[in-house]
Amino acid sequence: MKVILNKDLATLGEEGDVKDVAKGYARNFLFPRGIALPYNEKTKKIFEERRGEIEERKALKRNDAAGLKERLEALSMVLVMPAGQNGKLYGAVTAQTILDELAKNNFQIERKKIEIPGNTIKSVGKYKVTIKLYENASAECSITIEGQPLKTETKTTAAPQRRGRRDNQPKGESAASANTAEAQSGETSSIPSAPDAAAPEAAVQGTGTSAPETSAAEAPAQSAEETSTESTNSAE
Repeated sequence: MKVILNKDLATLGEEGDVKDVAKGYARNFLFPRGIALPYNEKTKKIFEERRGEIEERKALKRNDAAGLKERLEALSMVLVMPAGQNGKLYGAVTAQTILDELAKNNFQIERKKIEIPGNTIKSVGKYKVTIKLYENASAECSITIEGQPLKTETKTTAAPQRRGRRDNQPKGESAASANTAEAQSGETSSIPSAPDAAAPEAAVQGTGTSAPETSAAEAPAQSAEETSTESTNSAE
């Protein structure tokens, strides 16, 4: 189906262009949005009357593209990417990578207009990237890819713990505790043992007699009593 564009459409063309498209695409997308009109004698006449206005807008676009070309070619982009010692990148620089870098520099470019030699860049170095502008105009941008080595983490092994003492007890405190325990042991051994109170009782029980023996201390007291009695009797 032949249509005439009423608006610019990046994927199809510019205002006033005549294009052949599928009927479903025209009826379901282009016509409802006012992007295109059916191509016939009536619409052809309308666009012929608008031809001068359309050409003025195209001339303005050409001027804008020329200024954009100067700005892009004056730009020198530098990308730092992870790379090995041989200069090979861990990954690749794509059109999306360059698009993001251009956006950082306030350039609004469509991704499909960026052309990279070989589609991707996989090594460090200097390259030229082509960016299509308006009609046949294009700009060549300089881009430098620098390699950045990846950081490697070094693992440290913990020293083995010593056995025989607690980890949270200092060595000096352990020695002091041992000396204190030794001193306490010495004091205990120097204290004399208490006499066995049960020994005399056991000895008495061992004789087999029920009457206790007179001790040597009681003997002098009995002799004194007998002598006093005898003296009294003599006096009488």
